[in-house]
Amino acid sequence: MERAIGTTSPECRGPLMKRRATWGWRDYPSLFWLVAAGVVALIHWMVPHAGWLMAHLVLLGALTHAAMVWSTHFAQALLKTRPGLDERRTQSQRLALLFVGVSLVLVGVAAEIWWSALAGAVLVSVAVIWHGVMLWRRLRASIAPRFRISVYYYLAAAAWVPVGATLGVLLARGPEDEWHGRLLVAHTMVMSLGWIGLTVTGTLVTLWPTMLRARMDPRAERFAQQALPGFAVALIVILVGATTGLRVVTVVGLVGYLLAGAWWGRALVAPLRVRAPGELAPLSVAAALVWAVVAIGWVAGTVALRADWTEIGDTYGVPTAVLASAFAPQLLVGAMSYLVPAVLGGGPAAVRAASAWVDKWALVRLVVINGGVIVSLLPVPSIVRVLTTALVLTAYGMFVPLLGLAIRASIRARKAAESRGRDVPVPRTDLKRRSVWSSGQFVGGVSALAFVVCLGVLADPAAAGLTVAAGEFGAGASAGAAPVAATGHTTTVRVTAMDMRFDPPAVTVPAGDRLVIELINADPTTSHDLVLANGLGTPRLRPGASTTLDVGVVGGSMDGWCSVVGHRQMGMRFAVTVVGVATPAASAAATTGAASGHGQSPGQAPRQSPGQSPGQSPGSGVDLHAPFPADFVAVPPLAPAPAASTAASTTHRITLTISEIDLQVAPGVWQKRWTFNGVVPGPTLRGKVGDTFEVTLVNDGTMGHSIDFHAGALAPDKPMRTIPTGASLVYRFTATRSGIWMYHCSTMPMSAHIAAGLHGAVIIDPPGLPPVDREYVLVQSEVYLGPNHAQGSASEVEMTRIDAETPDAVVFNGVANQYDARPLTARVGERVRIWVLDAGPNRPTSFHIVGGQFDTVYAEGAWLLRAAPGGPDAPGGSQIIDLAPGQGGFVELTFPEAGHYPVVSHVMVDAERGAHGVIEVTP
Repeated sequence: MERAIGTTSPECRGPLMKRRATWGWRDYPSLFWLVAAGVVALIHWMVPHAGWLMAHLVLLGALTHAAMVWSTHFAQALLKTRPGLDERRTQSQRLALLFVGVSLVLVGVAAEIWWSALAGAVLVSVAVIWHGVMLWRRLRASIAPRFRISVYYYLAAAAWVPVGATLGVLLARGPEDEWHGRLLVAHTMVMSLGWIGLTVTGTLVTLWPTMLRARMDPRAERFAQQALPGFAVALIVILVGATTGLRVVTVVGLVGYLLAGAWWGRALVAPLRVRAPGELAPLSVAAALVWAVVAIGWVAGTVALRADWTEIGDTYGVPTAVLASAFAPQLLVGAMSYLVPAVLGGGPAAVRAASAWVDKWALVRLVVINGGVIVSLLPVPSIVRVLTTALVLTAYGMFVPLLGLAIRASIRARKAAESRGRDVPVPRTDLKRRSVWSSGQFVGGVSALAFVVCLGVLADPAAAGLTVAAGEFGAGASAGAAPVAATGHTTTVRVTAMDMRFDPPAVTVPAGDRLVIELINADPTTSHDLVLANGLGTPRLRPGASTTLDVGVVGGSMDGWCSVVGHRQMGMRFAVTVVGVATPAASAAATTGAASGHGQSPGQAPRQSPGQSPGQSPGSGVDLHAPFPADFVAVPPLAPAPAASTAASTTHRITLTISEIDLQVAPGVWQKRWTFNGVVPGPTLRGKVGDTFEVTLVNDGTMGHSIDFHAGALAPDKPMRTIPTGASLVYRFTATRSGIWMYHCSTMPMSAHIAAGLHGAVIIDPPGLPPVDREYVLVQSEVYLGPNHAQGSASEVEMTRIDAETPDAVVFNGVANQYDARPLTARVGERVRIWVLDAGPNRPTSFHIVGGQFDTVYAEGAWLLRAAPGGPDAPGGSQIIDLAPGQGGFVELTFPEAGHYPVVSHVMVDAERGAHGVIEVTP
């Protein structure tokens, strides 16, 4: 049996040294899909639906191709049917059909072309059904009595593909939230556990002992026969439970699948007792099986514990990520590490030469991959997750060149043997492959993983909860307080942060006592900390985390607060009252706030220096009119292209990832901005009345965030809820009314989240909107600077300035005066449409183009003025469109002659603060 598994199918085989060592349609598509998944992972912020695309490149692309190839190979090896039953040409046609089908599915969903997704699903189903028919023909023609059960597994697996494809097509139509969650669970489990799961379990019954070079358990075939009905029933129960919305039934099906898997897995134990895994192939496959169990258990827990199917769909990313990043790639790597050298053949020397290459640095790669996936699943800062993911991708990526080197080594060994006219005999002791277990490799893998984690923590210590307020290293002393005799007693208080309050809000401490504060963040959605006026403070705590702050011996009363932007103003204040002594020094120490940057009272307006230039930011002293550097690139102002007015309603799928990055807000002036997809304003979305938008919000920030789309009418309770760091949700709405609509973070204090950059626009075209020559989008907002403006150390939005309504800059598209340096363009006589949105949070706009007159004005869903040559409105015109915060519209005009036309807010103080640009008109 071991020899049969390790050889090439007769129809793929000729005399040794004369047959082709490679076969394009068999060998390359899986590698192609894996490489494509790695590329998407590296540039995910630039790719629509990147998460969905990566998962399907691996699961639908690479793993489905591999399942068809290797199930055909094993069926022939086990059944020993005649060579001409399923020729290479026929197999290549099936694999090509599968490749085209997968490509159409990926393009159709990513580009939101439903017919392409439908056509691709049909082709994938046809290819797999064709594959099943050929397996059935092999089974009917079989002359081998044993292990037919493996082929029955393959046939059962193929039968599930049309079911899963149908569910996937229904998902691509963008169903409502409840049905989205049901179909998502049904689709993923049918494809993962039905198609892939049954193929894998049917194969490993014979492949597992072969990889271990151990005898097969004589009961293995019986275990597999007994488990198959259990797998089938469990899958039917999962499908029925998910599609009917019966969560308990779904969980029962998932548990039943695990129990059937446990019974089947008994066949793997006996070979394992004989020989422990010592090479990459069995170790990688074993790791994949462990992750499969984790994913199934995670799905069962999600279905059982979440509030409803909507929430299940919103939080389904983890099991999908586990399947796509830990299970599928490791399964492929393990299977290919063993099978490629065996299928290439060429005798023991060639197999050994190829195997030596695929096992290179195997333990390092395994430690990095599995440890990296574990780290990525933990609530770590975004930068740690990014760096860890890059390291995991590197470890996976190493397999591709090593496989190429393995193939080259095999070919060279074959040619060397061919030159001698025979295969070179190899002593039996030399056929044993070396174990990959090595303490050096294990330490190397752990060290690499620890290095990138530490690098990420150093890059963003605040997000990791390691940033401390100035003076914390003095904890244990009476930091900043008046000298007082220590009593030797310790006062310990437990403080809970929840709902923008500290509980208790104050503590009374005898003078001379040592104060220890145990802080617990019980808020389920956002981060908190506690900073005291003497400079001591805690790290920023994620939801559910806790820490201890040793204040030391206290000699005077002091205030405390949460330093997360806006939380102090929302009521997160704390007081330490010291009784038994009061000295001027203590009072001074208690009221100083220099270390925290909050020495100014909330709401106190910053004072402007007499004679300050209007071009300078009040209070900050930055020059808003300084020249931009030569390499400055303005935020692109072009509007997205409109959809064809005759097109059917479309479902738009978008991922918006919240991150915190330094961005330039004025020439040489930087601020730590809170962004959707790394830009301010966030990406402009566009559609038409009747379109559905399915937006996945991912919170990679350091605190709780949310999203609110004005373009959709729906109850805000679930879609607009605040989610903690590392979480995601899916927000679906259907556009029923036209206009330019604002979207923004609605987490309180909302003014801070909007001002920090979390805002954007959705354009819903009015019916019959005529085409124009050029379209621009300008979003006006305000910038409130903190004390530091340098790139790499810039401060976040300053809440006290928001409260005082004293912006440092008022900007178009996030940067003051950027379109003075990089003007918008037009030609004489062209019709130009400019969409304008006032994102605020506080200032209105009076949008005006100096030297231009608007002949069309549309605001808040109504035509205020519409160009109609020869009609009653022809003589009329407009000079401004006035918008309050949260309002939007558009204007149209043509320019009569070449020149430079300033674009301003006619609230002139705001134009002088940066709400200014130029349209450069050429002949």
